[in-house]
Amino acid sequence: MNPSRQEPPATDDSDDFWSALRTGMLLGAAALVIVLPALHYWNRPVPTTFPNAPAQVEAPATPGAPAAGQGERKLASFGRSRPTEAVRQVANWSVYSGDHQNMAIVIIDKKDARVWVFKPDGTLLSSTPALLGAAIGDESVPGIGDKPLSQVRPEEKTTPAGRFIAEPGQNLNGEDIVWVSYDLAVSMHRVRPTVKSERRLERLASPTSADNRISFGCINLPPKFYEGVLSPTVQKYGAVVYVLPETRTPAELFGAYDVPPPTHVAQR
Repeated sequence: MNPSRQEPPATDDSDDFWSALRTGMLLGAAALVIVLPALHYWNRPVPTTFPNAPAQVEAPATPGAPAAGQGERKLASFGRSRPTEAVRQVANWSVYSGDHQNMAIVIIDKKDARVWVFKPDGTLLSSTPALLGAAIGDESVPGIGDKPLSQVRPEEKTTPAGRFIAEPGQNLNGEDIVWVSYDLAVSMHRVRPTVKSERRLERLASPTSADNRISFGCINLPPKFYEGVLSPTVQKYGAVVYVLPETRTPAELFGAYDVPPPTHVAQR
């Protein structure tokens, strides 16, 4: 034996055991610190909403089917009334396109001698027979508003067609009226049965529209309709007035179309 070499001091086996045990416990605890949170993460319930997440975007609708609440056509509602095709076309077009600018809609059908009044949402309030200009035609004679009635010739007694904005007003006698066009001297007012030979009340009550052409150009209405429907509607909402043509079509005069027009759909 080399006297310079020293043997390591003797150790007790029990010390080695406790030292190993302490080391193993420390390693086990460290492993639990890592494993347990991971197990908790993967086994936790998946949240259905996240406070900071952006709003969910619905999947696009099937091609050809409008998304919920979109693509619905806004049309006029006539209830049980049966309008002419021209009235139906213009009312639907006005509501669908928004041409009425959220005002009430008044349609004067000269061919059928009838007036239709709608709320801004296109719901029909009422309709009534009316008396109209005696002459067939869609144009107004220049300067007709400045002529005395006695100088208006028979062929000049037209109710001009067109799109107008209604205006409440008064005539020279202080009677309330609704102007279709102040410049053209055309208004809507109560029927005035002042000349008995004209039989204006009887004409309004007759079952045909053939005898309703009698006025100088203004639109004569039953007093009950004027006071209960037309005047209060214009006062409340304002109104766009469409006087339908009788020598042209609504498409030519207003650009009105069937809703929706085939060409419009094809271009989308």
